[in-house]
Amino acid sequence: MRPERPLVLGIETSCDETGVGIVRGEELLVDAVASSVDNHARFGGVVPEVASRAHLEEMVPTIERACREAGVELRDLDAISVTSGPGLAGSLMVGVASAKALALALGKPLYGVNHLASHVAVDIVEHGPLPEPTMALLVSGGHSSLLLVPDVTHEIHSLGSTIDDAAGEAFDKVARVLGLPFPGGPHIDKAARDGEIVIDFPRGLTTGRDMERHRFDFSFSGLKTAVSRWVQAKEAAGETVPVADVAASFQEAVVDVLTRKAVLACRENGADHLQIGGGVAANSRLRAMAQQRCDDAGIELRVPRPGLCTDNGAMVAALGAQMVLKGRNASRLDLPADSSMPVTRISA
Repeated sequence: MRPERPLVLGIETSCDETGVGIVRGEELLVDAVASSVDNHARFGGVVPEVASRAHLEEMVPTIERACREAGVELRDLDAISVTSGPGLAGSLMVGVASAKALALALGKPLYGVNHLASHVAVDIVEHGPLPEPTMALLVSGGHSSLLLVPDVTHEIHSLGSTIDDAAGEAFDKVARVLGLPFPGGPHIDKAARDGEIVIDFPRGLTTGRDMERHRFDFSFSGLKTAVSRWVQAKEAAGETVPVADVAASFQEAVVDVLTRKAVLACRENGADHLQIGGGVAANSRLRAMAQQRCDDAGIELRVPRPGLCTDNGAMVAALGAQMVLKGRNASRLDLPADSSMPVTRISA
């Protein structure tokens, strides 16, 4: 007999965040995160070996902290869920191995779940059950995807994704060009507040044949190059680079494309709800423009609070709880870590 409000612990280690969340049904009890971002800042990006080592060091303390703050014992759990892909192979292995050990020792079912599907599911603990279908725009350092989600535990259709750089990756690279720290997203967002949108940077895959062939796909490589060349030209001319204006203009170009295509996807696929998730969803301009365009189109916008947009264990626990509630099959104990797991495969 399935529990009405399953108590599920979720483990997230797809990149540089060691996340452990505990959910009871649709209620979030705790979201504990240990970040190794400071260890990567001096390299200007995530170093896989450093991230894996950090996960090894932080896994047990983070699990213990999560249980302590939630006031639960491991033996009370109904299930364990873990990100099994996609992500950095070494990082995923640490999380999957830890989850297997817990499931085996406790005699609990194990659910290996998709990282991107978890970003969709986390909104359940923030705003309640997902409308079916839901349109999801996931934007992060590794992904920019438009997903039609009839059932987050069973059926997800990919409408489009990035064909080169993801949105978050473009933020990081442009931040480096402007001399801003890593990770670039928050620093560009902050700088842009003091700038003006005075530079017309390109919007990739939004016109002509590009739009016909890649209707719901994204491309930010050309934008990144355009910003770099604009800055180089200013420096070569001996002029001061207006960092705030460049940041605002670049950010506007990214957000314009993301929201324009997301609203179009809703209209053409009969979805009256749009959810935005992933680390870039914390961007203030993205939230504002998405709200404005959704209001104009009669679409309801759902965006989790910023702390639930970045990678975290709560989102994995939320999806795990839904898997239990809907009676989905648990994973085998020999489930692999799959660094290239497609979003259409929700569980391993």
